[in-house]
Amino acid sequence: MPVSRETIVRLDAFVALLLKWQQTTNLVAPSTLSHVWTRHIADSLQLLRLAPEARTWVDLGSGGGFPGLVLACALPEMGGRIQLIESNAKKSAFLREAARVLAVPALVHGARIEDFTASFDESVDVVTARALAPLDRLLTYAAPLLKSGAQGLFLKGRDVDAELTEAAKYWILDAGFVPSKTSAHGRIVVVRAARRR
Repeated sequence: MPVSRETIVRLDAFVALLLKWQQTTNLVAPSTLSHVWTRHIADSLQLLRLAPEARTWVDLGSGGGFPGLVLACALPEMGGRIQLIESNAKKSAFLREAARVLAVPALVHGARIEDFTASFDESVDVVTARALAPLDRLLTYAAPLLKSGAQGLFLKGRDVDAELTEAAKYWILDAGFVPSKTSAHGRIVVVRAARRR
């Protein structure tokens, strides 16, 4: 995903912060740090091409900032903003500090996802998640936002077919797959609509 020079500068600063905080707070699997640019940054950025007109994003279970904070690094030039939802206090502290230092349009909510989605009443274009939960549970979390018109973009790995089969037992979905640009086994589940059976 080509990005602006300003976005690259913000991403460089983000990676530096991530590596610093990783020394005391487990933000990502240590084994993935040597591949942070492909495994985490590029993996997150690929969502932008699927929703180029989106301006309002919500990232569920933002963790170490993937994909939410990475997307926030690219959103200033696109006129967008993102809500980052993370209930873990240490991780939400990292997200707040990173958003402040990077001066990106991200608002961090240190809340449980269910509490946030039940009370959030702003219009949302896209809801994202990465390595958060199986698709059935993820749809439960995202349902209030999807119901109000948001599109779901969920980064998934090799078990996505089994997850979709399980989710289809409980959900009527208008969804499809997009192959990941960064992983031969990865796919992005694009959810246009979902309702309980």
